[in-house]
Amino acid sequence: MVQLTLPLPLARTVLGPVFRVMLNSRLPFPVQRALMNAGAVAQGGPRGLHLQRVRLGGRPAERVTVGPVSDSATVLYLHGGGYTVGSPATHRGLAGYLSRETGCPVQVLDYRLAPEHPFPAALEDAEAAFLELVAFGYRPERIAVAGDSAGGGLSVALAEKLRDVHGFVPAALGLIAPWTDPNEIPERDSDLVLTRPWSRACAAAYLGDGDSYDTGYAPGLADLRGLPPTYVQADVDELLHGQCTRFVAKLRAAGVPVQFSETEGLWHVAQLQAALIGPAAEVTKELGGFLRQALRPAQTRSIG
Repeated sequence: MVQLTLPLPLARTVLGPVFRVMLNSRLPFPVQRALMNAGAVAQGGPRGLHLQRVRLGGRPAERVTVGPVSDSATVLYLHGGGYTVGSPATHRGLAGYLSRETGCPVQVLDYRLAPEHPFPAALEDAEAAFLELVAFGYRPERIAVAGDSAGGGLSVALAEKLRDVHGFVPAALGLIAPWTDPNEIPERDSDLVLTRPWSRACAAAYLGDGDSYDTGYAPGLADLRGLPPTYVQADVDELLHGQCTRFVAKLRAAGVPVQFSETEGLWHVAQLQAALIGPAAEVTKELGGFLRQALRPAQTRSIG
């Protein structure tokens, strides 16, 4: 996919202080957002990335493609950032790699962020975006939903709402370290990327005056039966690994087909650095392959 540019020990040494500055609970969220957007340029992306700014469900979005793509299927991507930071700009490179691997356009939604727009604003935006893709002519079974961290939790909440309210689900869920229960307090103080104070600040900002046991806010608490095939990735050393492991077990108990990819030596959402880190590129390719298989027309899919 890409050649290893930075050895993992060097990458960890360089990135650790960067994350500590950007994702600092003492900084106002607008400052964190500005720092993340500025730093996103260094993450890079695949050659041939084409960007089209669009609107989706009443919100800004980016339609990202790499090379020739089929418009018979698409991926709706919901970015991470604790529901408080992040944007299509921070995830543009990752969207490009997923477009290249799936052969489809990837739509990265700029959903509303907390604390200015607490729950359920992000979920309402994601629902509106999916329904507009259906209105554009995409069948639900030809739309995959993917996301990382908070965006992964939002992807699960969206699938549950589509199932319960609209009677259909996406083709698949592609989840990178999904934050499916913001109520859960991390057992450790930090990993390379996240800290407990930052995650608690984000959880409180997103909840606002809402009910913390609302399954739209904490989709891991919901009945998971009937959800589509799901891919989950987490690194064994990250704060969300335990939550992801329990979520995968609950998916399997509910009869949902699951592919669980556990890495060792990476970090939370290392896929954002796929242009720089060989193992991150490989796990990104793995996610893209899962989504590509899920989006193939039913008559040509392999069984098993």
